[in-house]
Amino acid sequence: MPSTTSDRAPAARRRTHQAARAAGTLATVALLLPLLGAAPPGAAEEASPSQLQHAFATAAAEYRVPQSVLLGVSYLQSRWDSHGGAPSVTGGYGPMHLTDARAALAGVAAHSEAAGDPRGDSSRAALTPKAKAPRDSQLPARLKSLTRAAHLSGIPAEELRTDPAANVRGGAALLAAAQKALGKPLSSDPADWYGAVAKFSGADDTATAATYANDVFAVIHDGERRTTDSGQRVRLTADRALKADAAQVRSMGLRKSDESGTECPPTVSCEWIPAPYAEFGDGDYGNHDLADRPNDQSIDYIVIHDTEGPWDTTLRLVQDKTYLAWHYTLRSTDGHIAQHVKAKDVGWHAGNWYVNAKSVGLEHEGFLAQPDSWYTEEMYRASARLVKYLAKKYDIPLDRQHILGHDNVPGTTPAGIKSMHTDPGPYWDWAHYFALMGKPFEATAGTKGGLVTIAPDFATNKPVYTGCVKAGEACAAHGSGAVRVHTAPSEDAPLIKDIGLRPGGEPSTTDVNDMGARLSTGQEYAVAERKGDWTAVWYLGQKAWFENPEKQPTAVNAKGMVVAPNAGRTDVPVYGRAYPEKEAYPAGITPQAITPLPYKLLAGQRYVVGGRTTGEYFFSPTFDTTSHRVVRGTDVYYEIQFGHRVAYVRAADVQVLPSDA
Repeated sequence: MPSTTSDRAPAARRRTHQAARAAGTLATVALLLPLLGAAPPGAAEEASPSQLQHAFATAAAEYRVPQSVLLGVSYLQSRWDSHGGAPSVTGGYGPMHLTDARAALAGVAAHSEAAGDPRGDSSRAALTPKAKAPRDSQLPARLKSLTRAAHLSGIPAEELRTDPAANVRGGAALLAAAQKALGKPLSSDPADWYGAVAKFSGADDTATAATYANDVFAVIHDGERRTTDSGQRVRLTADRALKADAAQVRSMGLRKSDESGTECPPTVSCEWIPAPYAEFGDGDYGNHDLADRPNDQSIDYIVIHDTEGPWDTTLRLVQDKTYLAWHYTLRSTDGHIAQHVKAKDVGWHAGNWYVNAKSVGLEHEGFLAQPDSWYTEEMYRASARLVKYLAKKYDIPLDRQHILGHDNVPGTTPAGIKSMHTDPGPYWDWAHYFALMGKPFEATAGTKGGLVTIAPDFATNKPVYTGCVKAGEACAAHGSGAVRVHTAPSEDAPLIKDIGLRPGGEPSTTDVNDMGARLSTGQEYAVAERKGDWTAVWYLGQKAWFENPEKQPTAVNAKGMVVAPNAGRTDVPVYGRAYPEKEAYPAGITPQAITPLPYKLLAGQRYVVGGRTTGEYFFSPTFDTTSHRVVRGTDVYYEIQFGHRVAYVRAADVQVLPSDA
């Protein structure tokens, strides 16, 4: 068996790597590449759109890894994107997502959004979490694969971070080493590499490793092709005969995670790590409420969050009884899911008690204000499967009126608007996320639909944001699913004002956490006017303009139902929660105030209907559940897309119309 660079001493590996760079190829690679149908390195110009494809062929030949395996692993990590050498949210670099978390995440802090009461219920004192994020002193192996790749390949760490071809070689070295460690030959048959692929994931449990390998093998089976973020055209030819051999993972000695009682689809790896329902202090308790959903209340929403911290820190926080809890956490490196709260119970996560009582919360490992950072394909896929499963189980529509970002949840009262959170932010790829759920955002009407669905091209849509690192300082340019709205059809026109965020009438800003003048992919709005390359929609009681050129549209036409004020009304109040009328509350339960937000739905304006509901309030201010009760009224509300966040209007105040009427 010919030796490879992974068999040599470090000094020899470095000399071999330097020689390979100088010569442009290795002798063995030069002999093998014609058989793979690829040109030798250096034969193509630096800007060649096939350069990355050649890099995969070169690395596969050098390390004797089937090219389809190398391509499949890379696709599940990054969709073959290089991200300009920037790290992922967990410190992964390049097409192979080689991790160096200590270097990438040094100094990374949580974003600067306001910290409000995550429970959002005035029947008890505002929750002020006491727990602080502990510091992680020991990084798990899955977060330092780049260091091992450098050791195996002899390629300097900095080059593995910044050079896509070197990064692919480093990934190939890791796969070859994993195959050898399992006592397997460097076979040309992809089926023989199932265990090595599972090991590459870095997972320490059987279920996650197997799920990851299954997903890679599914990509190889089905094939993929796309143009990457750097303009590289990469193709993986389908291998319809490929079959996975899960027995390879069962013999790897990995731990068996506790899946008992989890509520997840069988196509993801899911582990039960419970959040404590426990008393502490002066009769206080945390960190969620026991309920009996959907028997006592329907589950209408799924709320998407980011963790603003690494996986291990997040898990320690959710297991603290003095903190707060959500239902699921998803890991970026391999898509592993931990469930903490049963779906029947109410988590404290959204900052709006009405939404908390009617939703399931999903936290994704990541950081809002790190535009260079990116989420792995495997986490997007795992999350999409989980959301699709929950949506089917609880009859939740797969649309942006029910699959909400935390940044779409409204404040409950005027005083609470400023403290509402802003994650997952403008860098979450809603279009790709919904496409993975089989619900892509497409036109549903011609020019007379009356509505638009926001749908910019994520990769090329790069609005300027500020405040990621320092207030007022520009963030790094990055693809975004958000679009800004102005007071007139011009980029020079002021941004739309949000009087809830700024009661004094100050203008909205470009800060990454400023929701005042922002549309998000998948959201639908009623068209107010069109003028050339600009479209105006009704937004926070105003006519809001965004650039929407025909040749590069940022929205597609749609149709549906809208609300407008009843005839003779000049304005309609807007609410942040759909609570019952005071007459519905029984003795012993103080009626919750039905407080309008500082916005108005004005005559002549229309807003898209997201759903119809009857007022409800979940009374549960004590650890003892004996007094808990769901209060139901007779008042009917419509959920509407009012600004960047959703809102509610009373059915008695509005009329419902088709959008093209």
